[in-house]
Amino acid sequence: MILACQQISKAFGTHQVLDQVSFHIEENEKATLVGVNGAGKTTLLKIIMEEMSADEGEIILSKGKTIGYLAQHQDTHSQNTIYEEVLEVKREIISMEEKIRRLEKEMKHVTGDALTAMMEEYSSLTHRFELADGYAWKSEITGVLKGLGFSEEEFNKRIHTLSGGQKTRVFLGKLLLSRPDIILLDEPTNHLDMDSIHWLENFLSNYKGSVLVVSHDRYFLDKIVTKVIDLEHGQAVTYRGNYTDYTAKKEALTEARIREYENQQREIKHQEDVITKLRSFNREKSIKRAESREKLLNKIEIVEKPITWQPKMKIRFEPSTISGNDVLTIDNLSKAFGSQLLFHELHLKIKRGEKVALIGKNGTGKTTILKIINKYLAADTGKIQLGAKVRIGYYDQEQQVLHENKTIFDEISDSYPNLTHTRIRSLLAAFLFTGDDVFKPIHSLSGGEKGRVSLAKLMLSNANFLILDEPTNHLDLYSKEILEDAIRHYEGTVFYVSHDRYFINKTATRILDLTENGLVNYKGNYDYYLEKKEEGLIVPDSGSITSETSDHPNGTSDSKEDWKKKKEAQAKARKRANDLKKCESQITALEEELEQLDATMALPENAANPAKLLEITNRQAQITDELETLYEQWEELAGEE
Repeated sequence: MILACQQISKAFGTHQVLDQVSFHIEENEKATLVGVNGAGKTTLLKIIMEEMSADEGEIILSKGKTIGYLAQHQDTHSQNTIYEEVLEVKREIISMEEKIRRLEKEMKHVTGDALTAMMEEYSSLTHRFELADGYAWKSEITGVLKGLGFSEEEFNKRIHTLSGGQKTRVFLGKLLLSRPDIILLDEPTNHLDMDSIHWLENFLSNYKGSVLVVSHDRYFLDKIVTKVIDLEHGQAVTYRGNYTDYTAKKEALTEARIREYENQQREIKHQEDVITKLRSFNREKSIKRAESREKLLNKIEIVEKPITWQPKMKIRFEPSTISGNDVLTIDNLSKAFGSQLLFHELHLKIKRGEKVALIGKNGTGKTTILKIINKYLAADTGKIQLGAKVRIGYYDQEQQVLHENKTIFDEISDSYPNLTHTRIRSLLAAFLFTGDDVFKPIHSLSGGEKGRVSLAKLMLSNANFLILDEPTNHLDLYSKEILEDAIRHYEGTVFYVSHDRYFINKTATRILDLTENGLVNYKGNYDYYLEKKEEGLIVPDSGSITSETSDHPNGTSDSKEDWKKKKEAQAKARKRANDLKKCESQITALEEELEQLDATMALPENAANPAKLLEITNRQAQITDELETLYEQWEELAGEE
């Protein structure tokens, strides 16, 4: 165990956020805290880091262990460059390297005891330097910064000039490079593009330390964690497995508790009816029997009624009219800001009923495309044509369509003046705004609350073409699932930008990847996109993309013969990788069986059983022979080029 939370309680006024919360994290374990917005996840992280005090309970960090923490937002005015800032983490290693170089020079000019002392110091230093992976510190810094989405040209940017998201990425890099024994991360993927999230997944999966993360990125959680700590109604329940395992187990557990409660309630009602009936006979024996049953009933340990209800948004998008078959056509679209070219001569078509996700690295211009379509920005070149009877509903991640000084109620009533007071109240209640909450000014709302107001306006629009920019930002896990369901059942057309891979996988029927060379089309969801990316294939859609990668047989950089050879080589490499994986699995299974056989042989009841011992010994010999063959096979596969 590296970290333990024991009986942690925390209240703000009369609101009990955490109530006797207990859990622990093992060494090298990857775990997550989940729960609705306001469940106390960030509060608990701050208590662990002693940035906030608990009302009750104790935090225990194993002796000698280090802990690192990344909050959601970083506020700093450092004058350092990005590279200088992360370099501070390696200052001790750099000092060691400088001292090693200095000793190397000085040893050339000394003899005798002085040389012996220097050589001993040199040997000790180089040993510590190697243990700290000192020879790789430069490449490690470069790798982490690039992995988090910074180009080498950006390394010299000053921290104080960066956006909030860029600062968070810098400090995430510092944290990862410092290699604490346990890392606490609060929404680490919020400011990362898909490539950077994928890099972070691999980094954390292979990290030789423990990780406790709060994240709304369900794909990320599925890849990383092996334990889920669910904060609900102030208490914590721990589940083994990733996020998908957790949802299945929690649903099964909740259903079992409901069944247990309902069955007991039926039994209690039955016994009470029997007791009442026996007493109604008004005879000595029947009354005694009733009293006997009553005593048994009083001894029953009552199952508490499960708390299963959580306030949830109610979203249903319904188009008022059906659009034409051609919903959106874009030709030769280009946009630059000064000398920075975002995209050039893009072409795409979207048909009625499609759910199209636009993905790509940060800074490629995805949000800009949506703003151009909605006439918030002008294009440099190109033509945008909407189809017949197309009515757009736009969700802006920056919430610029909301009026900061209006109340929530006025925001809805001014936009839709024909709605009655009761209808507006009912609508806002569906988006979790009740009582006096509806009179809060927009500028006082959190990002998640503003998002819910925008979704409410979007639902009222009755649009048949929804254009959404990061619609799941600031939504908790349960609200995301509700939005996914609404999008899936929507009969209109959807075009959206999102970094939420789980959301994309659940809702997209087509993916457009915005690259430096233009749009690449994938006719499927995110799993399909990943499959084709790994295969090095794309699926062209005439008129919908502007460029195709050189992996495609019609690419200009390779001949068809070269492309065919490349595909054959990729297929061979995939087969080798699969064979290796299969071989390793067989080896692992047999080695585990050997360990079990050793344990079985050591049991007292088997020590005096010659027949059983012979059976075990024969199986051990058989496994040893099989392993020898598998080891040879593995070495052969691993050695193939």
